[in-house]
Amino acid sequence: MANKPKVTIQDIAAKLNITASTVSRALNNNPRISEATRKAVLKTAKQLDYQPNNIAAALRNGKSYIIGVIVPTADRSFFASVVRGIEEIANNLNYKVIICQSYDLYEKEVQTVDALLSARVDGIIASIAKTTNNFDHFKKAITQGMPLVLFDRTTDLLEVSQVVIDDYLGAYKIVDHLIQQGCRRIAHFTSPSQISIYKERFRGYTDALKAHDIPFEEELVVKSNMQLEDGRESMLQLLKLKQLPDAVFSASDYGAMGAMQVLKERKISIPAQIALAGFGNEPFTSFTDPTLTTIDQRSITMGNLVAELFFENYKAADKKFVPQKTVLKPELIIRNSTLRNKRE
Repeated sequence: MANKPKVTIQDIAAKLNITASTVSRALNNNPRISEATRKAVLKTAKQLDYQPNNIAAALRNGKSYIIGVIVPTADRSFFASVVRGIEEIANNLNYKVIICQSYDLYEKEVQTVDALLSARVDGIIASIAKTTNNFDHFKKAITQGMPLVLFDRTTDLLEVSQVVIDDYLGAYKIVDHLIQQGCRRIAHFTSPSQISIYKERFRGYTDALKAHDIPFEEELVVKSNMQLEDGRESMLQLLKLKQLPDAVFSASDYGAMGAMQVLKERKISIPAQIALAGFGNEPFTSFTDPTLTTIDQRSITMGNLVAELFFENYKAADKKFVPQKTVLKPELIIRNSTLRNKRE
């Protein structure tokens, strides 16, 4: 079946026997148009199912009132909450948000940036994909005058504003807590990606060991994509060691959850034999058995701050804008998966 022709302002004008320019002014609430004409135009537009051409409007007005938000995946509570925080600010300013997923693929991220540029969005907010090492697509957007703000997964290779959690401090807090609970052989699940969040969490892990004079052991560090199945495989790898770890700190709650499944299947007591901690405070962490110690990333607050920075950037488009980096303090959520010493 052929597609139904798209209704235009000319169609509305013909129906009402007025000019297309009058219809356009009425749709844009021009004060020169009478209330009776405006109501007639809006009623007819609704009857004909008229949909405005936002790209054409953006070309005419220089604004689309749309922000493109790129996330690695929309089905993670963290990213969904950040988007909610962005929308809280954007919607109050009559802006809408288009959510795009990179699926942690560089090629998909490049295509998405190009699509958003073609759609004439007013700016882009993004969290970088794990496989991204080349930032030319983001540089292209900046060169075209597109406001760009990064969050969570960022890079210092782009001169743009960014909002992050203090990943180093969050990791340090978790490992320090594990040591206070009597753990001395602490394994770490991390990612081979060069994304700053994993590098900083690894740095926090090693520095906390060093601060307590605990030697770093390469065999206790397992790299993977940090998904649930990766956590299972990483835990199985650790269980092959001659000397087992007495704790595992995963840079992702999903990795920790996979490890927990394996430990429970093997009847290994958590935390008595192996304590377990994650990072992210995903909703399921408060319902696991035992409940999972983790780091809260203050996602809604992050979304609010990202949006505020974006609009500061947008308003300063004609001036020299100085990029800002906001670092949020992480909160350690201590739960049963690490509590050996109930006094803490």
